[in-house]
Amino acid sequence: MFETLRGLLSNSSAAETVGMTQLFTATFLSFFLSLVVGYFYRATHSGPSYSQTTVQTMVIMAVVVSLIMMIIGTNIARAFSLVGALSIIRFRNAVKESRDVAFYFLSMGIGMACGTGFGAEAVIFTICICSMIYFMARFEIGAKPMVETLMRVAVEDKVDYENAFNEPFYKHLENADLLSVDSDGTGKLELLYTVTLRKGHQEPELLTDLHGVHGSVHAQVIRGQSNINL
Repeated sequence: MFETLRGLLSNSSAAETVGMTQLFTATFLSFFLSLVVGYFYRATHSGPSYSQTTVQTMVIMAVVVSLIMMIIGTNIARAFSLVGALSIIRFRNAVKESRDVAFYFLSMGIGMACGTGFGAEAVIFTICICSMIYFMARFEIGAKPMVETLMRVAVEDKVDYENAFNEPFYKHLENADLLSVDSDGTGKLELLYTVTLRKGHQEPELLTDLHGVHGSVHAQVIRGQSNINL
């Protein structure tokens, strides 16, 4: 089989620039390094938008880019013909997170390095970048301390919600802003607040006092509102 492949390559104009050893080395090295990147992507990902397809796309992208770089080599004609061929492809899937774009570019960089014969540089590059990614995720670089919290309150419409909760709000909260009032048509209202707890006060105490205002009150505290579509 290998002799057949060598024979096919010997009849190709790319045979002078791409050898079997270089082909397999670049392919498997880009595959392995992109798997490492995919592992760190999964380990450092937060939020509900994780997708296995994203990891597989990064791996495939790295391998394909390495092959493309080997095919192009230093031939300008091949480069222009490849650009023309790829220009007909239309990508319609929106990237869910801007962080995913950075990982796609990382996979492309690995593929380009492996395809152009910079295997050692690709290994060092992958180790350094993945270490930086883990460092940023581990120490939450750029994270903003969450001060405000969402609170959903369900109550009967006969309750004067504008004044009924003044006492527990003043006792437990530094700030409370009413975001929305919704009615389900069955005599109940759903109130959505953004609240800031006073220092030393706990959410269960607030919920207990709210329930004490009226027996129909049902309150729920929601954290991580940045991941919720309101």
